[in-house]
Amino acid sequence: MDNPLLTLKGLPPFSHIRPAQVEPAVDDLLAACRARVEELAHRTDPPTWENFVEPLEEANDRLDRAWSPVSHLNAVMNSEALRSAYNACLPKLSEYGTEVGQNRALFEGFRVVADQGHPDASQRKLLENALRDFRLSGVDLAPDKQARYKTISRELAELTSRYEENLLDATNAWSKRITDPSALAGLPESALALAQQTAADRGEEGWVLTLDLPSYLPVMTYADDRGLRREVYEAYCTRASDRGPHAGKWDNTRIMERILALRHESAVLLDFGSYAQRSLATKMARSTEAVMGFLNDLAERSVAQARHELEALAQFAEAGYGCEGLEPWDLAYYSEKLRQHRHRITAEELRPYFPLPRVLAGMFAVVERLFDIRVREVEDVETWHPDVRFFEIRDGGGELRGQFYLDPFARSKKRGGAWMDVCVNRFHTSCRDQTPIAYLVCNFTPPVGDRPSLLTHEEVETLFHEFGHGLHHLLTQVDYPAVAGINGVPWDAVELPSQLLENWCWEPESLALISGHVDTGEPIPEALYRRLRAAKNFQSAMQLVRQLEFAIFDFRLHLEYDPRRGGRIYELLDQVRDQVAVMKPPAFNRFAHGFSHIFSGGYGAGYYSYKWAEVLSADAFSLFEERGLFDQETGLAFRKTILEQGGSCDAMDLYLDFRGREPTIDALLRHSGIAA
Repeated sequence: MDNPLLTLKGLPPFSHIRPAQVEPAVDDLLAACRARVEELAHRTDPPTWENFVEPLEEANDRLDRAWSPVSHLNAVMNSEALRSAYNACLPKLSEYGTEVGQNRALFEGFRVVADQGHPDASQRKLLENALRDFRLSGVDLAPDKQARYKTISRELAELTSRYEENLLDATNAWSKRITDPSALAGLPESALALAQQTAADRGEEGWVLTLDLPSYLPVMTYADDRGLRREVYEAYCTRASDRGPHAGKWDNTRIMERILALRHESAVLLDFGSYAQRSLATKMARSTEAVMGFLNDLAERSVAQARHELEALAQFAEAGYGCEGLEPWDLAYYSEKLRQHRHRITAEELRPYFPLPRVLAGMFAVVERLFDIRVREVEDVETWHPDVRFFEIRDGGGELRGQFYLDPFARSKKRGGAWMDVCVNRFHTSCRDQTPIAYLVCNFTPPVGDRPSLLTHEEVETLFHEFGHGLHHLLTQVDYPAVAGINGVPWDAVELPSQLLENWCWEPESLALISGHVDTGEPIPEALYRRLRAAKNFQSAMQLVRQLEFAIFDFRLHLEYDPRRGGRIYELLDQVRDQVAVMKPPAFNRFAHGFSHIFSGGYGAGYYSYKWAEVLSADAFSLFEERGLFDQETGLAFRKTILEQGGSCDAMDLYLDFRGREPTIDALLRHSGIAA
């Protein structure tokens, strides 16, 4: 049987991809890549863009196109066989990447091409990034240090994968069956229906709770039974650790320590003082001092207000419900009741107004008006699961700009969270015209019975966020994969389009497009909208300091690592909590064991990027506030200066082209309800 991973044309043939085919395909493709590298490294004629850079881009793109569906299926349709095949390939791919990065002949060839001068900005940026990345891969190291760097890279690839697998297995392992409906008092109908459907799917009576977010969050927010909230909280925050109901079974402790040690060692090999310094080599932020100064400044502006918000919550819980001494498993529950008390609005009250079909159609209408594009669904496209849908984007002139898969619902064997990933990169040369394709993945509550999936307003924001990433990938006009779409964009700028698009979830003009009652089709009533808007910044300082806790912890963890003392993970986390947290979690809390963003998701020493980019997005949105929510001149300017440019130019230069000045923090503070 032909291996479909070796004959990829067009869309991936998901139903034909077998775990047994993965490793042979990767071996064949790596052999072809190495042969091409050997040929390019030893050619006798002078290297040029056409005879040197493009052939290497071609070889790497073919490898990326084959690996993309494998990596994606491992995240959304995980199985033991696929996991085994995936893990068998990780060290091979890592080794190849390091080989290329340390190939002196390739490095010299890129230098020659760069010195030739190129009028195309994207070519110049690709060459600049490539020379930087050669150095960051150890091309200048002595042979023994190069070998060590290669070993570290391979081991890190394996460890980050194992971390994520442990977290997935621990999440899937826990469930709680309930047969007494009184134990679920307070849960909304949507959560009860999901729990009942989960039980039925497992052939059980009653209701089944899991640690998937569509199950976990309603319990923490609405369950009247404080003991149940505590039980579910403990199960969730001890996943993959030495504590909790599965203590030690999928423990990430040693993996985390090893990841930190290897990251630090790799940075020191490259003459950086820390992995945090190494991380900034590819980001907008110019120094570790700038990052810590930014985070500490936000903390100073918000901690006092956050403490006041918690004090108000504690007083409300005690006065209204007799709750003395708030615990972490009480925060969401009493916060929701306080929000109802102050603003007379609940997340569940809004759900009927956000059926997924209406939200999708409205979101597409929003971006069509903003960016002069058209989005339409394409039927009869092969996918990996019946829930998955496929769409294409065309510009105002009818030209195909990109395509994307949407996998919206939570299910077993699917990684938690929401993300956008690359399926195919844009690649345009004299003999290649490759359209970009993306994966958009969420974990929303699936449809129950004959009713569509009903989203919370926060989930609507999540969908807009991921679609913003998707547009950044799909609308690119850059011809070379290494700097097309989200590729080559500094990590602390890549969240700009995603966070910008979230703003349209709050404005009356756009809400009229994305909302419609599931039964009547009526948009959100004016009175309900006013309550939604009034509640926008409810406990905003508490939410901000929570994100600052994550960001400061991540950055200090990588900035202050000392091989003699180890990671000191929870020691540092306690210090950060002393600085910014308004409530300390219990001793059994093992947050870091499930902090996949930094241990397996690419955000190591980079979680600050969310807040850094939020300054950009808030400042960018202020221009729409000045000119009009759907001012197409402004929308087209954003499309042309940001979305279409990808990583082809310096991120701040692109922002200056759009905004006409550098960003200020004022809009972020204003949008967040924090005093400047």
